[in-house]
Amino acid sequence: MKLSGAAASRYFGKPEAGRTGLLIFGADAMRVALRRQEVIAALIGPQGEEEMRLTRIPAGDLRKDGAALLDAVKAVGFFPGPRVAFVEDATDTLAPTIKSALEDWREGDAQIVVTAGSLTAKSALRKLFEGHSNAYAIGIYDDPPSREEIEDILRRAGLRDIAPEAMTDLMALSRALDPGDFRQTVEKIGLYKYQDTAPLTPAEVAACAPSTIEAEVDDVLAIVAEGRARELGPTMRRLEGQGVLPVTLAIMALRHFRALHFAASDPGGPANGLTRMRPPVFGPRRDAMQRQASGWGMYRLEEALKALIEADLTLRSASKAPQMAVIERVLMRLAMMAPR
Repeated sequence: MKLSGAAASRYFGKPEAGRTGLLIFGADAMRVALRRQEVIAALIGPQGEEEMRLTRIPAGDLRKDGAALLDAVKAVGFFPGPRVAFVEDATDTLAPTIKSALEDWREGDAQIVVTAGSLTAKSALRKLFEGHSNAYAIGIYDDPPSREEIEDILRRAGLRDIAPEAMTDLMALSRALDPGDFRQTVEKIGLYKYQDTAPLTPAEVAACAPSTIEAEVDDVLAIVAEGRARELGPTMRRLEGQGVLPVTLAIMALRHFRALHFAASDPGGPANGLTRMRPPVFGPRRDAMQRQASGWGMYRLEEALKALIEADLTLRSASKAPQMAVIERVLMRLAMMAPR
């Protein structure tokens, strides 16, 4: 039988012990592995592997010993409790071997869990599990996690009281990060909020989210976009002393002002534009960028982008002009253009 959508998500967290088997397949090995870990843990419990109620069979080993799977399914464990025979990275060449184990399965045997890569609709493995009356096949695709999945991840991390704005940020973060990175970030937030009964805020999400821009460079961009020209010189000297390259500054400035232009150009307003942005912007930085985009406006931001592109071309050309002076000059010019 085939499971998909919300039904599949629920099944991973609460699988049925009496099922013969489960096939999990998908192109993203990390997503498949995370789901496989979740469902096996739900089937055999936290002590299941220590109690030897989980048998791992790599696909290569099963090709050499076709009886290994059926032996694992029928084996009687020393410890009581449900058992799982797990076949990793299976392909269609193993379909006959797995079919034999499924046909010989009886109540009380170990449940068969199989993982595979991307499988077409005509795949022998898919047909085997989708056509079985007591087994499931679940495809894992690159779609962003649903709200229900995110809430389940948060609940497992001990996060239950979440401000609506923080949930919006977490939804955006789940689309920007790989599944494993997102789970690690949520676990980090859970540790950050340990024994803190106050609702999770956007600022706390931002504090724990992976940073994509150096904090020092971010300070310079905020100074420029907010027109604080007097602060630019000392900050630039500090960056120069830390070894930040002029080309790096140019790239980051272009990225920042393009993001502001994207937000200012959104028909729903800057706030809506920042919500749709990839990668997403979080917490206080998002509020600051919303103010910057609203103040500059789309047309003035286009002028700023022209100036930055010209500076970037100069830095990449054969010009002998001091590169740090070139980027500092254009940033100072933009800081003087900024609305106050």
